[in-house]
Amino acid sequence: MTEMHKSILDIYRPKLVPLEHNLTAAVFPFMKIFPAEFCVRRAREEGWISSQSLVVETSSGNMALGLAIVCNLYGYKLSLVSDYACDGFLRRRIEDLGARLDIVSAPSAAGGYQKARLDRLAEIREQVPDHWWVSQYDNPCNAGAYAFFAAQLIEGLGRVDCLVGTVGSGGSVCGTSVFLKELFPEMKVVGVDTFGSVLFGQRDQLRQLRGLGNSILPKNLDHTLFDEVHWVTAAEAYKGTRLLHRGTSLFCGGTSGAAWMVARHWACRHPRQRVVAIFPDDGYRYADTIYNDDYLLKENLHLPELPQHPREVNHPLEAHSSWSRLQWERRHYSDVVNTLSAVV
Repeated sequence: MTEMHKSILDIYRPKLVPLEHNLTAAVFPFMKIFPAEFCVRRAREEGWISSQSLVVETSSGNMALGLAIVCNLYGYKLSLVSDYACDGFLRRRIEDLGARLDIVSAPSAAGGYQKARLDRLAEIREQVPDHWWVSQYDNPCNAGAYAFFAAQLIEGLGRVDCLVGTVGSGGSVCGTSVFLKELFPEMKVVGVDTFGSVLFGQRDQLRQLRGLGNSILPKNLDHTLFDEVHWVTAAEAYKGTRLLHRGTSLFCGGTSGAAWMVARHWACRHPRQRVVAIFPDDGYRYADTIYNDDYLLKENLHLPELPQHPREVNHPLEAHSSWSRLQWERRHYSDVVNTLSAVV
C-alpha cells in the first residue's frame, strides 16, 4: 500500500464522538471502503487476482462504491451488480470511477433482490473466466478488516462494555466483536435488524429499510456473538436519524439512526456501562428521502415520535409492526428459531 493509498483511507477512518456520558458514537464517513480495501489487498497478496483479472461483486450500493474506489486506486477492472437502492448519484460516481454497473430490475420470487443480483452475477462470472468474486457475505476478510477499528476503540476508550450495530453482511459487528472480546469477553453485543430480514429468524419479505438486513444467511454472521437482537421499521429508523441530526448535527443515514435509537435505549438502561454505537454511513445520499418531509409523508414513513422502548418478544416471528427486542443470549440460529415457543 502506497503512502497515497494510506492517506486516502485515513480520510474515511471513524471519529469517536461522545453523545452521552456512557454512549460513544463511532462515526464513519464511509465504512465499506475498509472491507473493500482489505479484501482486494488480501486477494492480491495471495495471488487470487492478477493485473488482468476482473473483480466482481453484488451490492445494494455502499460496498459497490467502496470497491469502485479501491479498484480505481489499485488499477483493477470491476463489474458490479446492484438494484434500485443504488441511486442515481451513487451510480454516476461508481461509473465515473471506471466500474461497470448492472442494475437488476425486479426481485426473485425467493430470495428477493439479493437472489436476483446473485443470478446476474453468476452470468457475468460464466462469461469472464479470469475473475475474482469478492463475496462479501462469506469472505472472512470482510470481518477481518475491522481489527483496526477494534484497536481504535481500545486506544480511545480504554474499555467497551457493549457494542451496538446494524447487521447486513455480518462483517462490521461480528468482526469488531471478535477482536474486542479478546480483551473484554463479557462485552455485550446488540444487533439491529429490520422486519422481513432472515438474519435472525424472520421470514424473507420486501424491506423498506436498506443498508441492513438480508435475504440470505451470510457465513460472516456468527449468531453466538449476540446478546440481544432488535428489529426496527424504516419509519422508526428514519425518525431516529432525524432526531440524531437535530440533537447532534450529525448528518447520517438510516442505518446510523437505527443504531442510535437502540444504543441510546441500552445506554439509558445501563448507566454504568460504556456503550459504543457504530454509525456506518453519512446522510448525503438521503437528502431527498430521509431528510425530506414530503417524501416521508408520501411514502407513509413519517413518524411523529419514537416508541419509548421496544416490545419484548420470545421468538423472531413474534417481532412485527414496531421496534421489538429479543434476548438472543449468544445462542446458535437453530437453537432460537426452532424453539417450542415459535409462532406458526
